[in-house]
Amino acid sequence: MTTSPTSPLTSEAIFAEQQSTPMPPARRRVKRKTWQTIVWFAVLIVITAVVLYPLVWLLLSTFKPNSEFGQNMGLLPNAPTIENYIKVGEGIAGVPMWRFFANSLLIAGVSVIGTVLSSALAAYAFARLQFKGLGILFAAMIGTLLLPFHVVIIPQYIIFNNLGMVDTYWPLLLPKFLATEAFFVFLLVQFIRQMPRDMDEAAKIDGAGHLRIFWSIILPLIKPALITCAIFSFIWAWNDFLGPLLYLTSPENYPLPIALRLYNDQTSSSDYGATVTASFIALVPILLFFIVFQKFLVDGVATQGLKG
Repeated sequence: MTTSPTSPLTSEAIFAEQQSTPMPPARRRVKRKTWQTIVWFAVLIVITAVVLYPLVWLLLSTFKPNSEFGQNMGLLPNAPTIENYIKVGEGIAGVPMWRFFANSLLIAGVSVIGTVLSSALAAYAFARLQFKGLGILFAAMIGTLLLPFHVVIIPQYIIFNNLGMVDTYWPLLLPKFLATEAFFVFLLVQFIRQMPRDMDEAAKIDGAGHLRIFWSIILPLIKPALITCAIFSFIWAWNDFLGPLLYLTSPENYPLPIALRLYNDQTSSSDYGATVTASFIALVPILLFFIVFQKFLVDGVATQGLKG
């Protein structure tokens, strides 16, 4: 029985054809030499040690007695003690430490809410709405990045003083709800502009307004950028020293950065042990906040290069 020219090839013919076809050359794996690996590990260990040394020194110094500061320049304390933690826990100027901590947490938490919400609304307006003076307003907003904070200190203080808001948290929190952080607005504008308008147009056809589009479509898509703004806003508000120094006068309203100054202003003497311990306690929430949200921070930065 003869096979037709169009009949399928037998397994022997397929095997013979595969054997005759030249195989592509195997990719050559580059092996890193042992000494190169050792050098890389050594370099990374040195860099890590340099970066972490101040934090380790700060932690171990919290167990040093006040008399060792200026004498013991080593990393380990000669006579470890927890007296500094007890002293810091008792507070200063008649105010317990937890009150300073709660004040900082209140200021930072409300600042995050106000900054993220107002910046997202302003960014949506700049990125999606068309109105007269859009370019001028956007340029003016970017121009505020070049304006030093010290230029507006006196006018702002006069305004809040006339409104009776000095020694309250209003001067520190109210601007956060007015989209005064141009950096975050600009970041979110660039993020929203990368998104296609197809979903916006489809939502408009279904009868959705700008508020519904912003809440149901834009906000879920810019979540990484919002978390990035929240992280930086929290860190900046937690570490803010000049703002509370200007507007707060009562010790019971002080946040942690101002409370740290009290340990160095008592009868012209400085309690270095308590200062170092309070500094470390104030640093712990920042470290925890960054560790928890570092994944979202990386995602927010990485997605800046994506196009819709």
